[in-house]
Amino acid sequence: MQLIPYIVKHTGLPEKGVHNTVELLDQDCTVPFISRYRKEKTGNLDEVQIGDIVTYKAQYEALEKRKATIIKALEEQDVLTTDLSAKIKSAGDLITLEDIYLPFKKSKKTKAETARKNGLEPLAKIIMAQRSDEIEYEASRYLSDTVQNEDEALEGARHIIAEWINERTDIRNQIRYQLEKFAQLTTKVIATKKEDEKAQKFRDYFDWSESLSRCPSHRLLAILRAENEGFIRVKIEIDNERALQKIEDRILKSNNSCTSHIKLAAQDAFKRLLFPSLSNETLKKAKEKADESAIQVFSKNLKQLLLGSPLGEKRILAIDPGFRTGCKVVCLNAQGDLEHNETIYPHAPQNDSKGAIKKISSLADAYKIEAIAIGNGTASRETEQLIKRIQFRNPIEVFVVSEAGASIYSASKIARDEFPNYDVTVRGAVSIGRRLSDPLAELVKIDAKSIGVGQYQHDVDQNKLKTSLDTVVESCVNSVGVNINTASVPLLSYVSGIGPKLAENIVAYRNEQGAFTSRTAIKKVPRLGGKAFEQGAAFLRIKQAKNPLDDSAVHPESYGIVEKMAKDLGKSVSDLIGNKQLLQSIDLNAYCTENIGLFTLKDIIKELEKPGLDTREKAKVFTFNQNIRSITDLQAGQLLPGIVNNITNFGCFVDIGIKESGLIHISNLSDSFVKDVNEHVHLHQQIIVKVLEVDVPRKRIQLALHQ
Repeated sequence: MQLIPYIVKHTGLPEKGVHNTVELLDQDCTVPFISRYRKEKTGNLDEVQIGDIVTYKAQYEALEKRKATIIKALEEQDVLTTDLSAKIKSAGDLITLEDIYLPFKKSKKTKAETARKNGLEPLAKIIMAQRSDEIEYEASRYLSDTVQNEDEALEGARHIIAEWINERTDIRNQIRYQLEKFAQLTTKVIATKKEDEKAQKFRDYFDWSESLSRCPSHRLLAILRAENEGFIRVKIEIDNERALQKIEDRILKSNNSCTSHIKLAAQDAFKRLLFPSLSNETLKKAKEKADESAIQVFSKNLKQLLLGSPLGEKRILAIDPGFRTGCKVVCLNAQGDLEHNETIYPHAPQNDSKGAIKKISSLADAYKIEAIAIGNGTASRETEQLIKRIQFRNPIEVFVVSEAGASIYSASKIARDEFPNYDVTVRGAVSIGRRLSDPLAELVKIDAKSIGVGQYQHDVDQNKLKTSLDTVVESCVNSVGVNINTASVPLLSYVSGIGPKLAENIVAYRNEQGAFTSRTAIKKVPRLGGKAFEQGAAFLRIKQAKNPLDDSAVHPESYGIVEKMAKDLGKSVSDLIGNKQLLQSIDLNAYCTENIGLFTLKDIIKELEKPGLDTREKAKVFTFNQNIRSITDLQAGQLLPGIVNNITNFGCFVDIGIKESGLIHISNLSDSFVKDVNEHVHLHQQIIVKVLEVDVPRKRIQLALHQ
């Protein structure tokens, strides 16, 4: 099968759209660029659909590469026939391909290979022909120095037959079917680890059994983690008698002296070859499916987090709270630059709350602070209560900000490069403040896995996780757009067509030459060629540019069309911007060209109505219940305000203002059936929850979403 039909088969997308998308990908075009600025070519495919094309294109290429490797190996063995070559080339997936190759990649140390060297393959063929009633006599003809008696001869022949059975694709597929439909996943605790404190979080799986096909992804990953940490043993089981019967039904043709030997060979093939291999394959597939589900959850959460509500360019005082070591305080200007830092000690053991209040008040006045960001870690609630006691001269909004990953950033090379003269505590506080201003711009500096929004992210395929998360970050950055004159290197790195090296060149050029005044000026950046400009220019914004289109998502290649629209109306481009009535009066059909159609023209009009609009909601102040200070203050039936801080397949976790987050199980999100948690809540959503159950010893809180 060729590439385009392969992708169409797996995606169900139109062939023309797939063909054109593959062409664009082969021309080094990025997914954000293709989905936004090549809609006529793709037939208006969105980012997800184009991402699927990328996935299956890579899958096809990996399959073809493996086919080439196998064909070369068979040629070297001098066993490649026309029929075998055709089978290999027509294989539609790796499992089928490896089944075809299996008979030709034998180890020289197998029992069957030893039997062949002992000259027993003809005897195996006689047994499989099932026509002899005197197989003992036949076996006596194959005795030698290495085969001492008839029993040894028959045993060797059975090893060869077992290998033949193992290599039969129809039999392998039948066992696969049995495993996929009926496999039971069972676990047993390792006796010596039963009382281990670390094992207790897995105690639900000390003696567990359920259908593998029905095991939810989060449970399978938890069970496999418990096994990897040495607390339990995991087994896959099926009905062995039924599986053997299915094998015998395919190979037994008669009932004579050969029958018992074929049955013994079938048992050996199943127990020694088929089941170990195919049960591992089935568990691996189940793990891959669970990985995919977990990665999807992580990706959804990350997207919601990155597109979280920004406060915007405000003068912010940020606090990284603490008890013994004090609270690190930083003052940032509207651009996020550090202007001042120091430490206050309002909590135990120093308890200098008066001094802290005085200091915060004076800093707020001196730096004209407009908002305060408090990290949500240790001493967060106490610090928030302290701040709310202060009578500021001017209105100041107070926000509690997630610290997730801040410590990773503060110790990173990026942070050291940004603040070489400050320690990790100052960098962490700066990150908290900047997250309030613009979560996306700050969070791209942190390894997405460290942000902690997902389930079992360290247990899944790390390469697939990284690819997925990088795709999410790239999508978010390009959907929002980037101010080229203020963006950091990490943020610019995710802009379509730019990458880390060009991002460094852009910042270096900006530092030497000053702010960019037009998109055209971007071309002066060293090593930023025409392709990179084509891919990235429309995602880079220039504020207060001479050409207002430079601060919009209109691609420079379409400036001429916008200018023609304005000229035809007797207006300037500036007159069009924001003038919805005027824009809606334009007959778009008059501006269609060979390369630009109605899809693009409608996008241009939509963008001109509100150019460079940040589609993210503005950050809102949130207040927890001030009477709830710890888990012991909770009681069943209480209604409390909370913020969703993590989403999984089995429910969501909610911050209710104490150390422990509560869980809303998926069954408690609605009175009706819930298929997808994300359809009912989103990350950082402010909600009201009802306390259902509090388990203080295990520090577990069960909640329900209050309708």
